[in-house]
Amino acid sequence: MTALQRNQQSDLLSRLYAMKQKQLLQASQQADSLRYRVLSAEADAISAALKAIR
Repeated sequence: MTALQRNQQSDLLSRLYAMKQKQLLQASQQADSLRYRVLSAEADAISAALKAIR
C-alpha cells in the first residue's frame, strides 16, 4: 500500500469513526442498549483498523 493510499484510507476511517462516535452519543441517551453495544463494537473495529494503518 502506498503512502497516498494509507492516507486516503486513514482519512476515510477517521470520518467513519467520527460519525460512529456521534451515533454512540445519541444511542447512549436512549434506552436501546443493544444498539449502543453494536455501535460500540463497530467503533472499536474502526479504531483498530486506524491503529493498524498508522
